[in-house]
Amino acid sequence: MKKIGILFGKERTFPEGVIERINSKQIDGIMAEPVSINSVVQGEATGYAVIIDRISQDVPFYRAYLKNAAIMGTAVINNPFWWSADEKFFNNCLATQIGVPVPKTVLLPSYEHPTDTSGESFSNLAFPMDWEGIFKYIGWPAYMKPFAGGGWKNVYKLENLDEFYEKHPETDQLVMLLQEEIQFDEYYRCYCIGGKHVRIMPYEPRNPHHLRYVADFSPSAERYKLMEDIVLRINQYLGYDFNTVELALRDGVPYAIDFCNPAPDADRKSVGEENFNWVIETAANYAIERAQAQEPGKDNLTWGEYLKRSANGTKLFG
Repeated sequence: MKKIGILFGKERTFPEGVIERINSKQIDGIMAEPVSINSVVQGEATGYAVIIDRISQDVPFYRAYLKNAAIMGTAVINNPFWWSADEKFFNNCLATQIGVPVPKTVLLPSYEHPTDTSGESFSNLAFPMDWEGIFKYIGWPAYMKPFAGGGWKNVYKLENLDEFYEKHPETDQLVMLLQEEIQFDEYYRCYCIGGKHVRIMPYEPRNPHHLRYVADFSPSAERYKLMEDIVLRINQYLGYDFNTVELALRDGVPYAIDFCNPAPDADRKSVGEENFNWVIETAANYAIERAQAQEPGKDNLTWGEYLKRSANGTKLFG
């Protein structure tokens, strides 16, 4: 029997829905359940062919557990090694190389020195930095947000220079991005599962959270295909099995705003019944596919094109 485990935190509708859907299919040799952990011993298998990870970004203990599971042959969705290394600024850098439009973005050093460092630790950092050039490049209004991590934590919309100098001290030791605002005509949030299944959902980030999927944007077939291609390209290069990409359309051009969401919202109440049913069905089918392909004792993780090409010494882009 190959077991598919769901590792989750507070959420309920998605993990319970995926487990129920997988088991309802009654596929010979496949069953799903919540992951159960009673000890974690180095080099010992977990008993799961596949684990869908929904919570390790917030629980380091779980991330270490998943890496051990992966070494022993579990297909972890998403790859815990890549997820540990990934961050938003790198993703933007990668996007510039694979032909995906992204907002102008710069990386800012933390306002406060990291713990156990001093000014002498920054011998290679110009002081002052070229703030005038940075602000001219980005323009106003702009967004300031952490260079890594998910959600809308510590995100600031800044209208001018004075607001930047007022808000930057609040970020303490966080390394931040300063990013051009894309004043969009349409906005979409796009699920991508398995690097091949895409669900493009009209989305209005300016609405209250519970109403963000209540939007009437309706892309043409040509624009839909353009967005689908961008979503697939991003996820295939990053190597994410389960992710969302947010696209803001300005003058018909889709800009990838946020595309590092490896445990994306999939709650029935927030995404709506049709989107929920799609993500449950697609995630269930993909998990079954991965379980059937899983080989004990082998590497069953997904590695993105960027890493695979780097390891093979082939051309990275194009």
